[in-house]
Amino acid sequence: MRALPIVNVDQPAPSASPMSSDAGRGSYSFISLGCPKNLVDSEQMLGLLQKDGYRLVSDPENSDFVVINTCGFIDNARKESFDAIDQMLELKRQGKIRGVIVTGCLAERQQEKLLEARPEIDGMVGVFGRDDITTIVNRFMDGLDEQRSIFRPAPIRALSDDYRLQVTPPHFAYLKISEGCDRLCTFCAIPKMRGKHASKPMDKILDEARRLSDQGVRELIIVAQDTTYYGMDMFGEARLSELLQQLDQVDGIDWIRLMYFYPMYIDDHLMETIATAKRILPYIDIPLQHINDQMLKRMSRRVTQEQTHALITNLRRNIPNLALRTTMIAGFPGETEEQFEDLEDFVAEMQFERLGVFAYSVEPDTPAAKLPDHLPERVKKERRNRLMAIQQQNAFAWCQKQIGKRLPILIDKAVDAAQNVWLGRSYADAPDVDSTVFVTGDASRPIRIGDLVECEIVSYKDYDLIGAAVGDAP
Repeated sequence: MRALPIVNVDQPAPSASPMSSDAGRGSYSFISLGCPKNLVDSEQMLGLLQKDGYRLVSDPENSDFVVINTCGFIDNARKESFDAIDQMLELKRQGKIRGVIVTGCLAERQQEKLLEARPEIDGMVGVFGRDDITTIVNRFMDGLDEQRSIFRPAPIRALSDDYRLQVTPPHFAYLKISEGCDRLCTFCAIPKMRGKHASKPMDKILDEARRLSDQGVRELIIVAQDTTYYGMDMFGEARLSELLQQLDQVDGIDWIRLMYFYPMYIDDHLMETIATAKRILPYIDIPLQHINDQMLKRMSRRVTQEQTHALITNLRRNIPNLALRTTMIAGFPGETEEQFEDLEDFVAEMQFERLGVFAYSVEPDTPAAKLPDHLPERVKKERRNRLMAIQQQNAFAWCQKQIGKRLPILIDKAVDAAQNVWLGRSYADAPDVDSTVFVTGDASRPIRIGDLVECEIVSYKDYDLIGAAVGDAP
């Protein structure tokens, strides 16, 4: 979970949303917390505020108000959100800013309770009220105290993201294809905050992809709460394959990266689509959470160990050079040592290229919170560390296999205080959650941020590859 203070950006608003002629409405700072889906919501609110004439600044102390788009997913994320709110409220008490507006998942989850606990908050907008951000801000700026919050019911179709002001580096962007989740995993509160699954119409997604391409995006990262379920609410069947086939035709995009695949509805047709596409990377993020059947049943994952083994085997057989990312939960209530050892054996056997582990976090108002046999924190953390130690060996072995290969690397930024050294990512690396590639360049062949550069991998350090640029990637 990562805090992202949004700084002033020079990009114009999207062509569909020209700037208001009233450019002096006021200044604001923006803090975005949580996952890429939340970041897309932040970009939409930024675009709407810009359209309405508000000016974005990087330093909260130079702004009229601060918007905090919160995360409410797990305990650490909630603490981060509360800390950000309290820090901004302290600036308000000191007279350095006029107001604090809170949006996002924590606001949706707590609603009026949050205002009761922190009455100095000037406005609050729930997840599905995000397009009303300017209404709340205008009321605050006009000194109106009534109705400080707006909460909307979950829509039957995912909200449009037409007014996004992109704040990721210009060469990559997240593309949200659906909202909410119909899964009822016992550990997860996302359906309480994000509602039931709602797909975004396919034409809207394609229009957004083309618009991002026109803005210079080279990598589209497909995100949702449940990506493989796309289209089920609109068509009565999953239509992710059809969507991906059309996205694969969008000119200007080089990479399409797939995130948040629930391990259902991954069929032969979807695997063939990924394997034969021009732009879709052989990279899938598929959170599995556990492998022991008793644990999967207690988590209400609706898959079995046998099905999961068969799925991973089929994915690797059908998609050449596949990089698999997954996440696991260590220390779920009732997890025995033997059940955890099943998970250890599975991670060692499957050799996942990328893996993250969460120590189980109690989520209020979820079925898992009411389960018996919760484990001590020290046991949960010890098991998380054991699993990460196994994965470390998997990751190092994968790095070793890359030495001598030539890989296309997407350049993200220059290394400070180093000449002709850059940080980039391979097809196996999603931004912020995976590894990076150190790229050494040649002064006679300039490298720029956003370039796709062919590199020969010469070494690695810990989880990161080291490569030498040898030319433009084909």
